Amino acid sequence: MVAFMTDLTAESTTDEVLAGRDLSGKTYVITGASSGLGEETARSLAAHGASVVMAARNMDKNAAAADRIRSTDPDADLELRQVDLADTSSIRSFARDLREDHESIDVLINNAGVMVCPFGLTADGFEMQFGTNHVGHFLLTNLLSDIITDRVITLSSGAHLICDVDLEDAGFDEGEYDPWEAYGRSKSANALFALELARRGQARGVLSFSVHPGMVMTDLSRHLTDDLLKEMIARLKSRSTRDDGSGESAVPTMRMPEVGAATQVWAATSDDLADHNGAYLMDCRLGNGSEVAGYITDNERAMELWAFTEELLGESFS
Repeated sequence: MVAFMTDLTAESTTDEVLAGRDLSGKTYVITGASSGLGEETARSLAAHGASVVMAARNMDKNAAAADRIRSTDPDADLELRQVDLADTSSIRSFARDLREDHESIDVLINNAGVMVCPFGLTADGFEMQFGTNHVGHFLLTNLLSDIITDRVITLSSGAHLICDVDLEDAGFDEGEYDPWEAYGRSKSANALFALELARRGQARGVLSFSVHPGMVMTDLSRHLTDDLLKEMIARLKSRSTRDDGSGESAVPTMRMPEVGAATQVWAATSDDLADHNGAYLMDCRLGNGSEVAGYITDNERAMELWAFTEELLGESFS
């Protein structure tokens, strides 16, 4: 895979990514659109003419986010829908209703997620982080796959570096639950899912990318206790310099949503990524070197995860 140059940087904002773009006639579906990165992504796309389906678990919060967007852009084309990624029945209802109203959508942005939450199970009995972040989006994407015409963006994280997926004990039935390990597994799963989806969608011309947005203080971090925050810092310091010899610290700085969401907006709209289908993206560029764990670029591992997730759901997808 050959890297390419772009004028965008790690400090670029969503509006800078979309400068001069007219997205009229395009439809984007965004999960977790009621706050943070999802809200900013919806705002920026709508500001450039796109029709945006804002999907979220809490419709009151979703409506409040839409009101904030319309306070600066009264003509924003926003459609609000409810979906709970921790409940497959909710996902199926959402997909069914969306298909009834839309013959096609251009881009699905799998943005919703939970982070380092206490141990819990989804409505279907999956470990909460793996079940919400990966299984929920896996099901949603496959239920909509035949009406997606352009691409799918799935949020991963630099936390994928914590660990690979565990297909032997995905629910921590044998091992002790570790919030950071559970989060790392789910973020690795997101990247592997995007990789296998790229392979499967290539014949139809549908692209797939995973995205690391950087560290953004949003509702996602609501479970971050002082102890968990200290543990995160310790984990980051353990790999505090990059392997490329630059001496640059790997401990990230906090970003505003308009910067954190820039890479997923770039991934969702760029015309320059077709030759990099399946890539892990960050800072409005391709991830590389020590930023990307080898296991999330393993095609066989990606296929194994796909088959494992189908088994969990009791359903096969092409």
